[in-house]
Amino acid sequence: MFCRQRLTSDVIVGTMFAYGQTGCGKSHTMMGIHDQVDANGQDLKGIIPKSVQHIFGFIDGDHNNGKKFLVRCAYLEIYNEKILDLLVQSDGKSKKKGAKEEKSLQIKEDPEKGIYVQDLT
Repeated sequence: MFCRQRLTSDVIVGTMFAYGQTGCGKSHTMMGIHDQVDANGQDLKGIIPKSVQHIFGFIDGDHNNGKKFLVRCAYLEIYNEKILDLLVQSDGKSKKKGAKEEKSLQIKEDPEKGIYVQDLT
């Protein structure tokens, strides 16, 4: 897995990638368990909720008075050779928790953009 944590006032581009066999803990590592703590009092959130909390905690910090930020996020799953956008339903509305888009997206290559997933939110 790769995760970029250091935040600066410059542009941050990061990727979190989980790869592995079915049942090896990718989803648990990425999402964790919401609103639960272990015996030592540590929350059981995964990498994604902790990263989002860290990013918006930085943005909301007192040292950022007057600064504007643009945050973009994409969330996709590649499973059985299908690329699924986990943030959008087929009708174009925001995802409800637990729902998955079934339309497979396509990987494209462009001289300007490089390699990208077409129509990914």
